[in-house]
Amino acid sequence: MNELEQERYALAMERIQRITGEETVAAKYQGYFGRTAEFILSIDEIRRTLVSGEWDTWTQEQLAVQNGEIYSDILSGNYEKSYANPQYACGVLGDETGAFLGALYTEMRAMIAYVFEGKESYLTVLCELFIQIYNCFEEQPDPEYNTLKDIFYWFANDYSDVFVADRIEEQMNPDRSFAADIILNSDLNDLRYLYRYGEYVSENEVRTAQHLNQLPDAVIDKMAGVYTEGYRMGFVLANKDLSKKEVVNIRYMLGYERVVRKAIENFAEMGLKPAIYRAAVSILTKRQQFKVGYYGTIANKQYEYDHRADQALILDKQFVERKLEVMKYTYEQNKDLARKFAGPAVMEVFGEEPFSPDRKSQALALSEKQEQLALMFDRKSGQVTNEYIRGEERSFTIIAYPSPEIGDRYEEIFDEVIRINTLDAKLYQEVQQTIINALDRGEYVHVTGKGKNKTNLKIRLHELANPAKETNFENCVADVNIPVGEVFTTPVLDGTNGTLYVSKVYLHELQYRDLEIIFENGMITDYSCSNFDDEADAKKYIHENILHNHPTLPLGEFAIGTNTTAYVTAKKFRIEDKMPILIAEKMGPHFAVGDTCYSWSEDIKVCNPNGKEIVAKDNSISIRRKEDIEKAYFQCHTDITIPYEELEKISVFTAAGEELAIIAAGRFVLAGTEILNEPLKELNR
Repeated sequence: MNELEQERYALAMERIQRITGEETVAAKYQGYFGRTAEFILSIDEIRRTLVSGEWDTWTQEQLAVQNGEIYSDILSGNYEKSYANPQYACGVLGDETGAFLGALYTEMRAMIAYVFEGKESYLTVLCELFIQIYNCFEEQPDPEYNTLKDIFYWFANDYSDVFVADRIEEQMNPDRSFAADIILNSDLNDLRYLYRYGEYVSENEVRTAQHLNQLPDAVIDKMAGVYTEGYRMGFVLANKDLSKKEVVNIRYMLGYERVVRKAIENFAEMGLKPAIYRAAVSILTKRQQFKVGYYGTIANKQYEYDHRADQALILDKQFVERKLEVMKYTYEQNKDLARKFAGPAVMEVFGEEPFSPDRKSQALALSEKQEQLALMFDRKSGQVTNEYIRGEERSFTIIAYPSPEIGDRYEEIFDEVIRINTLDAKLYQEVQQTIINALDRGEYVHVTGKGKNKTNLKIRLHELANPAKETNFENCVADVNIPVGEVFTTPVLDGTNGTLYVSKVYLHELQYRDLEIIFENGMITDYSCSNFDDEADAKKYIHENILHNHPTLPLGEFAIGTNTTAYVTAKKFRIEDKMPILIAEKMGPHFAVGDTCYSWSEDIKVCNPNGKEIVAKDNSISIRRKEDIEKAYFQCHTDITIPYEELEKISVFTAAGEELAIIAAGRFVLAGTEILNEPLKELNR
């Protein structure tokens, strides 16, 4: 900070210190302002220890205590009486004021990340915002809700050019190296490094780091190698030139630093430097409750869900236009960086207890008009991003490993997942080509469920003009989506009709029970689940988190997963409901609602290993990009898998009416695919 900023910060902290002993606001608000002021002072104390170097002398036990203290207010045991809980805040402070002050407190909690990153200017502006709100309550016993909203709104508007611009640059600038410095320069055997991020550190991160530290170098090399090679092959198979790129974005969960360090070495050999950024923590940059970037254990998923729509305080057309303006300007100022950005390499973690949230009426919610504005922002921001980081030139990869929370057999499961992630891709490639050969003869595919599963869905396929040289399905092994294997296509929407049902599925950190989606001509027309007693709540839950507030979505992908080894592992360890969609989608047929797998890169020629060009990339929605790009994309893609045991049959039907069965009664029955049933024999034993 310069001298002026230091003075502003000092004055703000001095004022906040006095707030803890004052009684100048109405009695019912004193607890809120006193507790929030104390939280801010605790952040300042952390800042002092970091600046002085004292923090670096603390033991792991001391750091764990500090970490627990700064997150204690939102942990499940304390959350019922936290001002971050809309139910409690509204009960104590009144409905509108309580919802507002709860959102304000949540924004103050972003200071945890800022203090560890040394963003003292961010601390200053948040302290000044808090003081400005406090002054309103000093001037009036009960300030007008709109007055409070206006203060928050102009704070967000004024500082968009800082928060939003910094966020964009962090995503693609390897010189913004806070996390990379921790990964590359820490003694990873000294687990104190985990607390340096400022994220919540639970037993999961500690046990993961301990487990990885015990593994031989060869195993770490194998884990990092499949991850980075998958990334490289994503460019090769999609005919994209990796040599033009210089930056890779690495996303991971704390505890995996030993693997990430090796991955950074591997990427360096490809000419790539890492850009590693934290999952967003501010109302200005978050997207609902989703975590994009690195993060620790989510301290309380209900807390995250309760504040998924805090943007309701600031979201209007002017704010959307302001944010888009900042995005455009920032990308233009950093267009060389953007041009060299290769895309994300993601390392997910799975195994947490499935989470089905409570819907709280007190939580802030977007109005219908705001939902439309949010969709407009998603569309336009996607266009801005693609203008500078072009879809036809970027790629990605994604892999997943279990969290210790998965159960007592964590180490066994971990070893088994390493095996799954490194299965023989060539074997799957050959078997999957057999499936594709049958599918390419078809006019449509018919998928039916077994027993209580209500699935009865016909998926229409593109007509091949030249079957000798063209194919509808991509033969996907272990490149961008690890592990192997699946075959997938973009369905024809017209003529795709029926019901998709799954008894239990875990999507974007949320659990769905008895999820049912109805399609007419490839578009969603109705949906339900049994998570809530109230049907309206169930529909709203799906509308917000699967449809992402769109009135409807197309069926953007149909695929058949072939990884029966992963399926048996899930059954063996009884972790079916904890498998991430990345692995679960390989354990049966899956259906993605939203954009196709080829969004923003439909015109790049892609061929399967046998040389046939994949031609089923567009549907009647995505093809609109040629006339009006705003009508072509939805900025979402959600995979929903039906497990093998809930399947009655998957058959492809030719134009002549011939039926070719691919799967029947949960087993592969197409000639040449029998080897996929070998792992399933273990279930019988």
